[in-house]
Amino acid sequence: MAEIWTPESWRSKPIQQVPEYPDIARLNAAEETLRNFPPLVFAGEARRLKAHLAEAAEGNAFVLQGGDCAESFAEFHPNKIRDTFRVMLQMAVVLTFGAALPVVKVGRMAGQFAKPRSAPTETINGVELPSYRGDMINGMDFTAEARAADPERLVRVYNQSAATLNLLRAFAQGGYADLHKVHQWNLDFVAGSSGARYADLCARLDEALSFMEACGLTSDTAPQIRETDFFTSHEALILQYEQALTRIDSTTGDWYDCSAHMLWIGDRTRQPDGAHVEFLRGVGNPVGCKAGPTTSPDDLLRLIDTLNPANEAGRLTIITRMGADKVEEKLPALLRAVKAEGRKVVWLCDPMHANTVKMGDYKTRSFDAILAEVKAFFAVHRAEGTPAGGVHFEMTGQDVTECVGGAQAIDADSLGDRYVTHCDPRLNATQSLELAFLIAETLKDERLAARKAARAR
Repeated sequence: MAEIWTPESWRSKPIQQVPEYPDIARLNAAEETLRNFPPLVFAGEARRLKAHLAEAAEGNAFVLQGGDCAESFAEFHPNKIRDTFRVMLQMAVVLTFGAALPVVKVGRMAGQFAKPRSAPTETINGVELPSYRGDMINGMDFTAEARAADPERLVRVYNQSAATLNLLRAFAQGGYADLHKVHQWNLDFVAGSSGARYADLCARLDEALSFMEACGLTSDTAPQIRETDFFTSHEALILQYEQALTRIDSTTGDWYDCSAHMLWIGDRTRQPDGAHVEFLRGVGNPVGCKAGPTTSPDDLLRLIDTLNPANEAGRLTIITRMGADKVEEKLPALLRAVKAEGRKVVWLCDPMHANTVKMGDYKTRSFDAILAEVKAFFAVHRAEGTPAGGVHFEMTGQDVTECVGGAQAIDADSLGDRYVTHCDPRLNATQSLELAFLIAETLKDERLAARKAARAR
């Protein structure tokens, strides 16, 4: 029998990837401040996302999860939020055309301020200091003062997340997401083949909307045309922050983590008996769990049983991050084990994290490797007869040069031109849109093949 869960039961479990706060009294004060703040999201919104994810688990929807590697205080600006949002809208339109399915949009936004690190410290010129763990915890400057864990940053994260969510809700529900504005979503620097293909898609969509208007379906009569659901997510890494924003839903009596609609556990913190699994098993939100190449079928089934004991569709998303060269070797056994046990999960592909390499002074990722992992993910699911539920990207609406390859042909020599990430390299807007078209082609081919097979039967 599972132990009784409470919002603080994680504190008795072993924990990984957490900073040491030098002043516990200040940490306690920050937690108390957060406990008195309003929730950032509401339980009903989280349940709506869970319902959408349940459709994806059955192959009746497709999930697009994307956003910053790590949000920052220094780069906080409404234009940056808007540009990431509209690139995700563009990608969703492209994927909807390809899959002929609803696309569930989940941003890595309004809370993605902390990152696990491979080492707790780093050494430069003989000086050893704590690693930068994201603006939620410490600063990037290589000084003892900046690298000290500062609990007041938790409160600043809340305030920036609240402002970000306010703007995202306005964009999603206030008319900016109206399908009649698809031309306005395009960014000036998105050119080349992706820009041309997007312009062609916009023209086709205009024709479809004109036909619908002639039939009486307009932005006024069909709210699905003028607004969209947009959900937020982040890695639940700093559990003091998550616990402080965990509240009882007045309509159901259940606990929800009101810092985001969806929370996930990283590949470094997925210990079945660890604090992060313990915390997320008790909240009512849809939750995710990363699964890397070291994840065994038995490990995964144990995690599934802990995080989704009722086998509720939409509750649990497994985000695989194998690496382009390991997907075909590692993923089939996981799919077979989960399918054989009848477990209901959404399968997402994260083609970013296991494809990071070093080129000169920069961490980067190859567009070709990212695409190869996505293609292999779809191919394995097709072979195993399981729904490929969606994709999980680190991307931005900015014109950065952080990942090599793609139609722009970014190479090692041009990485430094606009390399501004605070942590890991992200796809830029052009690369994101290019990848969406390539995925859409795969989805369309699979849809047509399925129809052909059905006719043959």
